[in-house]
Parts: sequence; structure tokens; C-alpha cells
Amino acid sequence: MQIWMTLILAVQLLSALAMIGLVLIQHGKGADMGASFGSGASGSLFGATGSANFLSRSTAALATVFFCCTLALAYLGNNASVRNTVESGSVLDRAAPAASAPATGAIPGTAPVVMPVPTPAASEAGSR
Repeated sequence: MQIWMTLILAVQLLSALAMIGLVLIQHGKGADMGASFGSGASGSLFGATGSANFLSRSTAALATVFFCCTLALAYLGNNASVRNTVESGSVLDRAAPAASAPATGAIPGTAPVVMPVPTPAASEAGSR
């Protein structure tokens, strides 16, 4: 099972890197937009630019491979966690370990500081 997860993860990583490279290589739709406004060339601003070329189809294929690998990893990861839960029990089913010593403060080796609580008589005497 671990071999499959490693293989799928490697395919997912390679497809992601190849997809990033293909996207960076491609010529964007808006690259000629500035030239079309200045030179008066006939280019479609938001319309269809024609049929898809090799780079855009390769990007779509790699995106599909990446998506399928992601789904497969999620499925295999979920099955592994369900299998481990059945064998060893849930975290919530296990008993919490008993505390060996009470908490003494935020810094180890120090004692907690006891703050004096003002009494109503002392606060009235101070306000007069």
C-alpha cells in the first residue's frame, strides 16, 4: 500500500512541476491586448482565440492527471486512517494519562504567585 502512495505522490509531483512549466511557457490571451489598442490590429479582446494548441491541451491533460492523483491520495489516505483506527482504537477511546504532578506555573521550578484580593472596606477607605 505504501508503494502505491509513493508512486502516486511522485506522479502528482511531476505533473505539477510540468504543468507549472507549461503554463509559464504559454503565450497569454492578454499579451496582445496593448498592441491591439495602439496599432489598430484586429484582435479579439474577450472573444474566442481559435482552437486549442498543443501546449494548452498538454496543460489540460496534466491538470487531469494531477486531479486524479489528488483524489487517489485522498482515498488511500482515508482508508489507511480508517484501518489504523479500527486496529488500534480511536484517540477519543483511549484513556487520558493521569497527571503525575500538579501544575506549578508557567516557568518550571517556580511557585505560583498569590495575588492579594482587595476587600470592600479597603477600597472604600482608599476612595475617600
